[in-house]
Amino acid sequence: MNEKLITLENIDVIKLFGSNNSKFNKIKSFFPQIKLISRGNELKVIGNKDRILNFENKFNIFIKHLSKFNTLTLNQIERIIEGNEDIMEINDEIILHGKNGKVIKAKSLNQRRMLKNIMNNDILFAIGPAGTGKTYTSVAIAVKHLKEKKVKRIILIRPAIEAGENLGFLPGDLKEKLDPYMQPIYDALFDMLPIDKLNDYLEDGTIQIAPLAFMRGRTLDNAFVILDEGQNTTEHQMKMFLTRMGKSAKFIITGDITQIDLPKRIKSGLISCSNILDKIKGISFIYLDEKDVVRHKIVKQIIKAYKNQNDE
Repeated sequence: MNEKLITLENIDVIKLFGSNNSKFNKIKSFFPQIKLISRGNELKVIGNKDRILNFENKFNIFIKHLSKFNTLTLNQIERIIEGNEDIMEINDEIILHGKNGKVIKAKSLNQRRMLKNIMNNDILFAIGPAGTGKTYTSVAIAVKHLKEKKVKRIILIRPAIEAGENLGFLPGDLKEKLDPYMQPIYDALFDMLPIDKLNDYLEDGTIQIAPLAFMRGRTLDNAFVILDEGQNTTEHQMKMFLTRMGKSAKFIITGDITQIDLPKRIKSGLISCSNILDKIKGISFIYLDEKDVVRHKIVKQIIKAYKNQNDE
């Protein structure tokens, strides 16, 4: 049995280990075959020599991350343990300041990649399960571009698959027909814009909301366009949408390929385009997973359980 004493110099132990040792207990759970004892600014590690060395390597990354970014979250701890050391490459980014000064940030590694990649590409596919912040992050990035006058308008699109793209039988005008399908996008916009400003944008067309079927024949210039629920587009619809792109435009397509509502005989356009378009310069694909979940912590476990079931 070996023993190693680590002295924590110039480190905020509370930021490192969390209040009530919440993060320290998380770290211990990842290393059940060694014993960790924390006293003040000292950490004693007891166990097999190789396991102590493995722990020390990971722990040094925790320290480096905290020193560089002044933060170390439970999500970041988990990613570092799993070997995703590239978490060090991208700092937490504030996307914009929303309503009442609310800070809207990219909260996970892949959300930060979304922010970085859309700066360097004109089309971004963000693919992953529910709760990973695909839609919210996309809307925040779009509002950021609008506020910075990089685009003149935001266009928000969803395939109204539940109504078969045939909205005529629903009561009300187009906005009222679409509201049930667009609620997640409205929820994001309400966080980011004062209600009177949002209403002005909706009235003058600065922010447009439309079903996918209404995109035929349009050319979308100087716009930030989000196609949400992209897994529910057919191959023909996806091609139609992507070819609407005009000058000075940015497109983000989000989707969850585990929740396709199309008839079984119809292939999702989101699945096929990942094979067709992945070599084109200016198009980026980011795949989010349960580690990006920003909802209730149990959602992460639900996604992992279903994933394991499908893998069996």
